[in-house]
Amino acid sequence: MVEAYNLEKEGCPLICRFATMGTVKSIQHSQMGDYLVTIEEKNCATYLRAYTNWRYQAEGKARVAVRLLGHLLRGASVRGGLQMEIIEIPLSERPVAVACCPVTGDLLVGCENTLVLFTLRGPNQQSQNQSPQMVESSWTNSQQSSSQSRGPHTDSNPNFLDFERSVILHLSQMNPKQVALCGEYVAVQGELEVLVVKLETSSEPKTLEESSDTKKTDHLEDQADFQVLPRHQELLGDRAKDCDIAVSVEKTGLEDITGQYTLSYVLFRRFTPDFFQGCSVEETRLHSLQLYPLFTGNQSVSLQEPLCVFCFFSLPSTGYLYSLKGGVELLSLYQYPETVLKAVLTDYLLHVITKSALQCFTVRCAAVAARIEDPYIDSTMKACPPCSMEVCALRIQLFIGLRSLCVYGHHVILLSAADAETTEEPERTPQRRGLELKEHTLLTGIFLAVGIDPATTPALESLLSRPFLSRKWTISSPKETSTAGHGWNLYVVDTVSPLTLYQEMVEYSQRYAETNPQAQSLRHLLSEAHLLLRVSLLQTSEQQRIIEEDSSLSLQTDAEGPAEKRDSAELEEAFKQNCAQLGDCFSRGSQRECHLALPYYRMSGLSVTELMARNRPLSGSPHCYGPGFLFYLKHYLFEETEQILSQEAADEVIDIFSQSEPSQLVSACASPSLINISSAKTLQILQHLEDTAGVSVPLTTTMATMMLRLDDLPEYTRLMERHAEMVLVYGFIEEPRLLLHGEHTHIRPTALTRQLAKSQPGLLVAAVVALHENNKVQLEHADHIFEELHCENCLQVDFWEAMLMASSQQTIIQELLFRVASVYIDRLTNTPSETHSIGPHMPSKHRPLKSADDLINSCSHYGALYPWLIVLNPAHTTSSQHQEALYKLQSLLCGPSLSVGSVMPLMERLSDETLWGFSLHLLCATRRGQYDSSIEKLLDRCPQAIIAYANHHLQDNHMVLWWQKLLPELCNRTRVAADNSILLAALKETLVVVAMETSPTEFLELMPDDGTVSYFLPYLLTCSQRHLLA
Repeated sequence: MVEAYNLEKEGCPLICRFATMGTVKSIQHSQMGDYLVTIEEKNCATYLRAYTNWRYQAEGKARVAVRLLGHLLRGASVRGGLQMEIIEIPLSERPVAVACCPVTGDLLVGCENTLVLFTLRGPNQQSQNQSPQMVESSWTNSQQSSSQSRGPHTDSNPNFLDFERSVILHLSQMNPKQVALCGEYVAVQGELEVLVVKLETSSEPKTLEESSDTKKTDHLEDQADFQVLPRHQELLGDRAKDCDIAVSVEKTGLEDITGQYTLSYVLFRRFTPDFFQGCSVEETRLHSLQLYPLFTGNQSVSLQEPLCVFCFFSLPSTGYLYSLKGGVELLSLYQYPETVLKAVLTDYLLHVITKSALQCFTVRCAAVAARIEDPYIDSTMKACPPCSMEVCALRIQLFIGLRSLCVYGHHVILLSAADAETTEEPERTPQRRGLELKEHTLLTGIFLAVGIDPATTPALESLLSRPFLSRKWTISSPKETSTAGHGWNLYVVDTVSPLTLYQEMVEYSQRYAETNPQAQSLRHLLSEAHLLLRVSLLQTSEQQRIIEEDSSLSLQTDAEGPAEKRDSAELEEAFKQNCAQLGDCFSRGSQRECHLALPYYRMSGLSVTELMARNRPLSGSPHCYGPGFLFYLKHYLFEETEQILSQEAADEVIDIFSQSEPSQLVSACASPSLINISSAKTLQILQHLEDTAGVSVPLTTTMATMMLRLDDLPEYTRLMERHAEMVLVYGFIEEPRLLLHGEHTHIRPTALTRQLAKSQPGLLVAAVVALHENNKVQLEHADHIFEELHCENCLQVDFWEAMLMASSQQTIIQELLFRVASVYIDRLTNTPSETHSIGPHMPSKHRPLKSADDLINSCSHYGALYPWLIVLNPAHTTSSQHQEALYKLQSLLCGPSLSVGSVMPLMERLSDETLWGFSLHLLCATRRGQYDSSIEKLLDRCPQAIIAYANHHLQDNHMVLWWQKLLPELCNRTRVAADNSILLAALKETLVVVAMETSPTEFLELMPDDGTVSYFLPYLLTCSQRHLLA
């Protein structure tokens, strides 16, 4: 008989009651699919059966369908009749244990030497891509809707389920006693060992290695009086494949549908009874094997893959918890105070039962989940207690005769039986003593036969006195429970809510806080509370996401939304309170862990004013501010923050540093959060620091800043003149916040920066350049600073020019070259060129820090002006500002770095009607290799510069242009020009070069047909003489 009760309703009302086909030896319920699976015995035979749609028995209907696995009925089962179905699952071996996957609903059956995996199939297959909570609720709702809308003409049954045999695993040298399944992980427990493997499916066909042939273990033959015990082992991850248990995969013929299965070893653990230490076989009886998944609300919609998977198993005296995802590791070791019969792992706690008590232990699931979900949780922003922290027991509740335990949600279900003492043990005692005496006599005779007298060796005599060396030993099976003579009781215990348990832990922690605020026990207890709240928040976020995504629960969401939001808000508030308490513990802790105060205080959401009040020493107390709080305060002040403290709070911060760490006073004063400090009071503290610690550049500039706030300019000037400008630059590198406040797009200049822009612009530019070169400020942030200073663009251009002299980064250099070139072109366009011009474009009052000559001499990107430009740039014909911009732009075009193509669109703004404009366009054409057109343009506009141009540019590969382009042009233009004196002088210079570079024959070919022989004859003679000498 199976009875089902509803734990969600008050009083746990009966859902249904139905009879089974045999005596139930084991029963499991799967939330995915809402089916029951049993191992039953009848007529000395063992059966495996699955019960689906069992909730329909609540209506008192007697219709039950029985069918074989994979055989569909043609009657009411298919047409939609509402009835329970019993599925017979045939197996080639006797089933020993079963397990249902909490993620997919699949079924794992452990037989004597094999594991058989059945895949859950049904019309609601899409529900397998949801979390177990979603599937359970949707499955229940679908059944309720089906029962309400049932009729004789329904075409199909929406709740029809079936299983497919997907894979068979053969085990060697291991007899399964318990099995567990979770997603791709399969766990099997034997008498003394636990093995966890991972089954993965892939569409690519792979040849499975028969591990049974490759792994062999030498076995000793069964001897007359000895049993060989395997050694203790723990193999994690890839090392687990070295265990002596071979697992081979048998194909089922469904590989084309399900894909090929590949197997990998994950975990192997073997225990060996230590008889020499007084350990009995019963003390190594493994139980409570469990694979436990953990989901969070931040995962994707498809929750087929849980965030974490844990493996738990237990000995009567010790429990073991392993994490399987993200690296296999032993998380916790549970040392029970008394023998434990069964244990169940949950998100919050580990529940265990003994013969007379229910006990609870803390778990580390939340710590693992937090680190997998956020790999950077252990930082200055966030923190979480370590996974390696020791576990502790929380509660003990007494019962009588506990036998079994299971957990559903926040309900713990206990089964107890008050059994009378049996008389079997006294009757067996004489027989057992006779066997022990026989063993002792036999072994003593063996030792005497080889010349060893056990009586002379106390250790050997003690060894032989122990009753464990029988000819064969086996781990006895648990005694069969009989219904006769027992008073059976079923208890449903509601566990305390995490928030209530947290409040109790906080209340209990106050005892430690009053006696010893730095006690390790206090920190441990608060850390346990933190993990409790963290896993509650993970579950709350998941439940909220499930409700939002499940449209079938929309009405329920409206009804329960406010309560759930209130609970979530209470959890968030408790979490922040716990973070503040942990921050308090670490703030006064040791130097080794004081840094943890920073992330916990940040997660608490408290302001720095509130935290100062929490850490303020009591009057008359010898204790000062703890190292953890000082660590937090330094990070708060030194990392840019927009929270500005009041004058009272800012002055208190200065007092804290003056008492605890005077060396950090300069950095504290430079913080933008302390902009409201009392300048006079702070100046006195700084002067005292200077008297005790000596003069330093950052200290001097900080004192000058205080003087500036007090409007004492003479004293400010005196302080700034203490050190040379280059030394001051090094001081600004050491503390950049003396000049800049904010971060990213919120960079802004300080009052000292504005004063330097007025009085010492060269120092400001040099300081900002040094900050950029030392990676203290980015180029765009520095540009923003100069824009904030409202100095037109003059000081910013000075900064760009200084950056060109200092920077070695090519990307920045090209960007700066384009910027300064565009500024020069803009100045040439908008600045009047006449010397005495007046009008709307008045010259700027700011004088550039570097002249064109300074840049040419100190910066490699500015080149010396070409000689022919001097001819085109007569002195004193333009204004000084115009002339300076012209010279700088010409110098850039004469230099090696500026890309002419990038500035050509900007050059179109400049007219070539003036000689200076023409010179710029001619420079660009020459840089682009347009020598022919440049020669023609220069001969048209300024022929007196042609020889200087040719001497500079027509060299090497371009030498042929002297006689191929320049000589013909000069001959033609001289012939037709009215005033050809300049052209004739240029022609003579050209003929001299041609005579030196060509042979007599080539020179004759270059002479014009209508030319005067007497004019060319001297040059031809010079060419011939040079040729003869050569």
